[in-house]
Amino acid sequence: MRAFEAAARNGSFTVAATELFLTQGAISRQIRILEEFIGKKLFERFTRRVELTAVGKEYYLDIQRALLDIERATAKAMGSTSRAILTVSVMPTLGASWLMPKLARFVEQYPDIDIRFLTSIEPVNFQAGDLDAAVRVGCLPGADYGQRRPRIELEMVTSWKGVHAEYLLPDILVPVMSRKLLMQGAPISTAADLLHYPLIHTASRKYAWGDWLAAHGVTLREGGRQLDFGHFFMGLKAAADSKGIAIAPSVVVQESVLAQGDLVCPLPADVRSAGNYYLLTRNAMGPTSPLARFRDWLMHEARAAESYVQADDELPSLA
Repeated sequence: MRAFEAAARNGSFTVAATELFLTQGAISRQIRILEEFIGKKLFERFTRRVELTAVGKEYYLDIQRALLDIERATAKAMGSTSRAILTVSVMPTLGASWLMPKLARFVEQYPDIDIRFLTSIEPVNFQAGDLDAAVRVGCLPGADYGQRRPRIELEMVTSWKGVHAEYLLPDILVPVMSRKLLMQGAPISTAADLLHYPLIHTASRKYAWGDWLAAHGVTLREGGRQLDFGHFFMGLKAAADSKGIAIAPSVVVQESVLAQGDLVCPLPADVRSAGNYYLLTRNAMGPTSPLARFRDWLMHEARAAESYVQADDELPSLA
């Protein structure tokens, strides 16, 4: 069940294996045994990704709640009930590349609060489970994000009833490629020049390349060379291996990828998507509650990050 929960939460057997310090084959075997025991498929397997079946999605929610209950019961038995526990859902790549590296600062500032992160790109269901907050990317209901902006087809929540959304960061997609490929390939001075290279697509943002190119007056050619991956971090790994040019959020690229020196952005980040990153909560919070303290810390980190992820555009206005 631990293998299943990690694979479902990350949308990847490989990432689950890394998280649990196992091999990808071990994760696959554990899930196959679980499927045989239940008598139903939990995952649909594709070439480079996996997706939960309808049964798998329902089972995943139940397993997450059960494991969280076990964790809280264990903390209670150990006498650590004085520590507040916040459960926060965050998208895998943003969590690993932007949020997790900053967590040590939060722990140092608030040693009495434990944060439990769940990673997922699925719509947040605050009516089921014990989530305190979530970070998602998408569009607010009724918001006007302007014309000709890259679409974000992800749904942030299953229902907006009682949900409070607070702007966190802009979503600005940028092309990313290895320094080696840029040095050896055709020169790049405009968006049209990117079409000389294989383009790396991400399943969760299938319109990203076409919409980003269209914003620069370029049409994505059908049948062009391309690679497809399930998550941004997979596409960035392929870009680092000189397989082509990926497209990813600037906050992820600037924070962790470019700092390592393996990848470069051949063109500037100048187009804001039709949506933003938001902190989502379901309940009103007191000014000194653990959730309010986490919110204040997260907003401080987001404002510090805006200096290097911001495009020269205005924020969207609510219609």
